[in-house]
Amino acid sequence: MSEYADLLGATGALAAHIDGFVPRAAQQAMAEAVADAVTARAQLLVEAGTGTGKTFAYLLPALRSEDRFIISTGTKALQDQLFKRDLPRVARALGVTPHAALLKGRANYLCLHRLDLARADGRLSPLETQQLGLIQAWSARTRSGDRAELAAVPEDAPVWLRATSTTENCLGGECPRFEDCWLVKARRAAQEARVVVVNHHLLLADLALKQDGFGEILPGAAAFVIDEAHQLPELAGQFFTESLSHRQLADLAQDALAECAGVSGALPALSPPADALQQSLREARLAFERLPERAALDTHEGEPALAVALDTLATALREFDAALETQAARSKGLAAVYERGQRAQALLARLCSQDAPADAVRWYERHPRGFAMHATPLDVAAPLAALRARMPAAWIYTSATLTVAGRFDHLVQRLGLREPRTLRLDSPFDYARQALCYLPPGLPDPSGREYTVRVLEAVLPVLAASRGRAFLLFTSHRALKLAAEWLPERMPWPLLVQGSAPRHELLQRFRGSAGGVLLGAASFWEGVDVAGEALSVVVMDKLPFEAPGDPVLEARLSALRDAGANPFADWQVPNAVIAFKQGAGRLIRSIEDRGVLVLCDPRLSARGYGRQFLDSLPPLPRTRRIEDVQAFFAVAKDAAEA
Repeated sequence: MSEYADLLGATGALAAHIDGFVPRAAQQAMAEAVADAVTARAQLLVEAGTGTGKTFAYLLPALRSEDRFIISTGTKALQDQLFKRDLPRVARALGVTPHAALLKGRANYLCLHRLDLARADGRLSPLETQQLGLIQAWSARTRSGDRAELAAVPEDAPVWLRATSTTENCLGGECPRFEDCWLVKARRAAQEARVVVVNHHLLLADLALKQDGFGEILPGAAAFVIDEAHQLPELAGQFFTESLSHRQLADLAQDALAECAGVSGALPALSPPADALQQSLREARLAFERLPERAALDTHEGEPALAVALDTLATALREFDAALETQAARSKGLAAVYERGQRAQALLARLCSQDAPADAVRWYERHPRGFAMHATPLDVAAPLAALRARMPAAWIYTSATLTVAGRFDHLVQRLGLREPRTLRLDSPFDYARQALCYLPPGLPDPSGREYTVRVLEAVLPVLAASRGRAFLLFTSHRALKLAAEWLPERMPWPLLVQGSAPRHELLQRFRGSAGGVLLGAASFWEGVDVAGEALSVVVMDKLPFEAPGDPVLEARLSALRDAGANPFADWQVPNAVIAFKQGAGRLIRSIEDRGVLVLCDPRLSARGYGRQFLDSLPPLPRTRRIEDVQAFFAVAKDAAEA
């Protein structure tokens, strides 16, 4: 018996020390594969079905190794769970003291200098003043500076922008509060640790040389473990994107004025050009408001109003930078703002130039508070491969959804991997007993106007059989809104709707409700983990193809077409299959769970590509008869009453 089979076996250390631990052959196989990949400094892809226990499978080699591991998770919530719950449990079972550190991006840490500046600013609203008081009181008792500790101030509260730093406004070693800096302390702890737990956003920011947190640690790592790796290609596209937003430029002007405090004569010199910059931002915002919500810049640069507005903005930024240059030597803060202005000026020039690289698309998006302009690479495979070449380490990618119809090819291509090791491990759950897949008959083409209502009509008998306890996933917020309006008068169960409360609060209420029905879209297709009877039905209204009209997607599809590929078969279907598998994975989360997966899209049967979606599902029985659904839940009800 191998050491990992022994440790993860029925009489091993984890079974002896972790309540409820169940030995799984797939988990043992994954731990062995991870350890072997680390030894060989190899690339490894592991698709581990729901319930495999992949977290323990990669934590064991990490905690038993003398080498440094960087473990990256999909979200900050998963990062906290891994560091604060899973890692300590495995370490206690092994009888070791983990030399581990948790590291997040700089925006997650209180900046004491920025807090001092905000407290001295007399322009705060009453709400901001109140919230700043809460932050000030918390700053005296926190031991990490991680703002996730302070639930009293919402994560998205604008006041956090005043009490945290960015790479642009951080003064670094010149900061008067440098020795007390929470970010610096977190980085130092990470430098000394053998296991560093990060998230994809932080990892990619540093790999993309944006240096947001721990770039100095990366070269010393022997292994990078990327959990929820299916998210990486899209996130990499975001982090290799160059962006300049209305908010960045507005903050630049605001920060310059804030730094004038205590510098004689600086405010009169900077106020006029700062006001002019703010005015040019307002004019640019108005120009963008006349255009579609998001589109390629190339298609609208000829618009006279936009051309004039962007030219005016460039002039105002240039004159603002010139004024800053006259004051930069007078304080460290003004010098830092001047450097930011120089970078913003150069970036604006690149984004407004039609000489952008052919492998990138320039585009814009607008929102109620402003606009942003971007240049996004069409393919991240080459830059990701170049980054790995700089880091001679093992690269281990894992998720429950890496394959399309059993093949890793699509993700291998998107990540730029060359002949990686692969391992596909099925879920240990008994889907033939625990689950049923229902495909409602007679539904119209999904493009029809009445489609969503017909879906809801088909779902009502399922909800009656399950007594609510359902999660309805939609591919558009329009359909979500319609369902939220249509359902209440037609069912007796509590209705919870994405957007009506923070995600964690909605899920908490859903778990505690008696038969709640939760409606979600977009981000709710993954990361929702509700085990037990509270979630007994998952409904997917349509196949989750990416929305048409997205400028980056359209440019990628055009590039594939020009290269002789089939954009639909080679890009859209594989990406949709992975999202589809994520949605389906919400249903069965433990060996006790039972539930029905309702797949409404008739294209699953009517179109040839539907077979790829169905073949990517676990082996659960399928039916088109509502009577089978009713019988499935009747068995559970009888068992509960027995």
